Amino acid sequence: MLEHTANATFVAARIKRGWRTQEDFAEAYDATAAAMDSKARISVRQVRRWESGQTTWPNRDARRVLTEMFGVPLERLGFVPPFSCSARLGMPADAKPDLEDSMLRRTFMGGLLAVPMLDLAALDHLTAAARNAHRFSDHELVGHLRAALDETARMDLRTGSHRAMPAALGILSAISTTARDAKPAIRRQLLALGSRAAEFTAWLHHDAGAPDQVVAYWHNQAKEWATFTGDGAMHAYVLMRQAQALGRSDPVRMLDLARAATGGPWKLPPRARAEALQQEARGMAMTGAHPDEIARVLDQAHAALDSADQPAGPLSCTGPLGDGYTRERLLVQAAIRLREAGRPFEAATAFQAQLTTEAFAPRDRAHYSAFWAGALADLGEPDEAAAVALEALRIAADVRSRQALGALQGTVRTLFPYRQRPQVRELQERLVTLAAG
Repeated sequence: MLEHTANATFVAARIKRGWRTQEDFAEAYDATAAAMDSKARISVRQVRRWESGQTTWPNRDARRVLTEMFGVPLERLGFVPPFSCSARLGMPADAKPDLEDSMLRRTFMGGLLAVPMLDLAALDHLTAAARNAHRFSDHELVGHLRAALDETARMDLRTGSHRAMPAALGILSAISTTARDAKPAIRRQLLALGSRAAEFTAWLHHDAGAPDQVVAYWHNQAKEWATFTGDGAMHAYVLMRQAQALGRSDPVRMLDLARAATGGPWKLPPRARAEALQQEARGMAMTGAHPDEIARVLDQAHAALDSADQPAGPLSCTGPLGDGYTRERLLVQAAIRLREAGRPFEAATAFQAQLTTEAFAPRDRAHYSAFWAGALADLGEPDEAAAVALEALRIAADVRSRQALGALQGTVRTLFPYRQRPQVRELQERLVTLAAG
């Protein structure tokens, strides 16, 4: 069924051009191929494979026909080319590319987001941060980089991950290069800060839509540096963030990671522990745990927040772990869990209660509102769902949040049976326009 389609961008583009059914499209495809003197023909089954995501990159003949039919590159139709840097660049697998070659690109929604995929060897060439690092004494350098990282976190909140990412990568470059020659005490401080920066950079890549292996690279770097400095709490915090990055793709692993964060040989600060417990409850809901067991874990999360000595602090990458985690965020994340547990009415009620307050920054509001719209769509309230989704889309487009846009694509799939209603059609058209832009 179309509401379970993986490649919603292709479906939307097909429908927009008047091919209402898969059969219509297959006939148009064959006619186009014949006009091009191409022997390529397809069946409805092949169209279904494209739309379901079973085929992520058509063969050469099909690519030619599809490009002729739509007039845009296939990436703008939601197809993903095979990921192989060495093969694509025509170089041996063990060759070391220069900076330009190492900045691989992957598009989301037809080129909306271009995400640099860099490792530490390439970072030295990205910004002036590393070149300027030696102007500071050891202790001044740590303070300078700490302040720069906090400002980068604020930049992410204001303008989005795509603008904050170069600064974060530059900070990591400075840490990587200067820590090699630093005295042991300063090296320890630099690597502790680097662990925070690497975890934040993993988040930026995740929000921008980078491939999973890029996000995993930075999570692993954060854990490695946390291990070097003996920071068990930071190691646990990264485990929790890894669980969050999985989304719905692997609920069993999500649950394992969250439980490792809360039950390992370390002690998370109260607010970070509350966040990890909430993530554990979400994993439990997604894997079919009994509601009483889930409620018990959520009670522990609320108790952890109650035990926090200080109120939630301002956004910071360098303060106490999870210092910005609030009761409002716990409750809105619990609403996501309610929706995933098949309780959309309770979820929609909880979203409305939390998202009509001023507790969230615009980007976070867009992300959570996308889930709110999904809960309303689950309830069969298409007009209300579309209205909430359109407002979320306006914000998400400004900051290019792949997380929010991905959740909105899911809402459009759920609303497919209502596609003729004006607001639902407007939502679909705006997403398609955003993809084409």
